[in-house]
Amino acid sequence: MSHPYTDLEITKEYVIREFDENIDPIELLWHRDNEDRLIEPTQPTDWFIQLEDELPTLINKSIFIPKHTWHRTIKGNGSLVIKIQKL
Repeated sequence: MSHPYTDLEITKEYVIREFDENIDPIELLWHRDNEDRLIEPTQPTDWFIQLEDELPTLINKSIFIPKHTWHRTIKGNGSLVIKIQKL
């Protein structure tokens, strides 16, 4: 299975992930992860993240995503580059 992102840097502590500006929004599916995550933007963006049963939140600060919580990314302008810490 192909992913709608590219991992730019991977360490034991975090991943730097990029979603290309040309991505088709249909590829940004609802999904769950097996660990808690903390995401934060590496640059200003107008992309959003939406957690299950919540309104979309602008990715402009650190956002905690509890494990097994359904969530999705909502495309904005340009590319999205985020730092993901698996907790």
